[in-house]
Amino acid sequence: MALPLAGIRVADFSWIGAGPFTTKLLSDFGADVIRIESGTRVDPVRLTPPFKDGVAGVNRSGYFTDRNTNKRSITLNLKTEEGRALARNLVTQSDVVVNNFSVGTMDKLGLGYDEMSKLKPDLIYLSMSMQGATGPDKEFIGFGLTIAALAGLQYLTGPADRMPVGTGTNFPDHIPNPCHGAFAVLAALRHRRRSGQGQFIDLAQTEPTMAVLGPAIMEYTVNGTVPERSGNDHPDAAPHGVYPCAGDDRWIAICVMKDVHWDGLRDVLGRPAWADEARWTSGEGRLRDRREIDARLSAETSTREPYELMRALQEKHVPAGVLQRGDELVLHDPQLAARDHWVRLDHPEMGTTINNSPPFRFSRSPSSPTRPAPLLGEHTTEICRDLLGLSPEKIELLKDQGVLA
Repeated sequence: MALPLAGIRVADFSWIGAGPFTTKLLSDFGADVIRIESGTRVDPVRLTPPFKDGVAGVNRSGYFTDRNTNKRSITLNLKTEEGRALARNLVTQSDVVVNNFSVGTMDKLGLGYDEMSKLKPDLIYLSMSMQGATGPDKEFIGFGLTIAALAGLQYLTGPADRMPVGTGTNFPDHIPNPCHGAFAVLAALRHRRRSGQGQFIDLAQTEPTMAVLGPAIMEYTVNGTVPERSGNDHPDAAPHGVYPCAGDDRWIAICVMKDVHWDGLRDVLGRPAWADEARWTSGEGRLRDRREIDARLSAETSTREPYELMRALQEKHVPAGVLQRGDELVLHDPQLAARDHWVRLDHPEMGTTINNSPPFRFSRSPSSPTRPAPLLGEHTTEICRDLLGLSPEKIELLKDQGVLA
């Protein structure tokens, strides 16, 4: 069974987070994604832990491995004219170009859309700068943390009585920007198939990040109210939050949205006297006294085993879930196991590696990565020989000259 994107080639100049995750969504479904890397200025994610067996190395990062399955890697020194010429040759044999550099970087290398589209008119060219190719801030450089701050996500994340704490990771790199980037490429590929036309895609990474703040933006545009941080609180539900369980740092999330949920929670707790107070039979009363309820509920849950409590609550149709750790997700989660979410691949340096499958499955196509992330420059000789038409002698000469580095 052919993969959906079989026959599509992507020249991937991107690095770090959002760009490589975008191209992973393409490579896992059959696109031939060729990462153009540098052996002298290595992608920082290659040097980011966790490392397999705790041993650092450019080919041992679990972070990099997860973001780059099914790709190939070539090392090119784009500071040399010959390196840039090889890159241009590779672009002319590709359907899509992806980069997430600041505006103007690719143009300075002679690899911008205007130049490349002259060589290949039907080229699809995705540029993922922080704030797009137009506007007063177009030249600013940013990372996930600064993008989240500018887009308003950082301000809304954390308890109401504390400074903003953020999401604990570069959220824009992992969800909104890769997904929007991949969707845009797919739309452009469909358009090209129907019209024969390529195009430039200008994605400003702040804008997809703002898309996750729809309710907050509507609150202001409709009601003139600026939303503030609320931690785990919900404006219409109480109790609603994360509560301690028995064990070391064990927690459960509980969400009481309706009176029937409150009744189910009380049943599971054994109908303690405090939970039967008349003032809490309505949602309005529970919202008013949410802090008192949180304290009493925490005392009850702190003696309960988290999974037993979760199952008991779910049997009563109360929304509840254990805050699972990484080891529980990989080794014990029955839903992920049933969907074959975790894929083990044989990496040439790390041995067996655990990788994510895409979160969607196709009924008529395979849906899992089949090749591990590439070693740095692993496919340089292969790509130079098979795509760029270089002889073995020329390849060795370019390596000696530092062009293939």
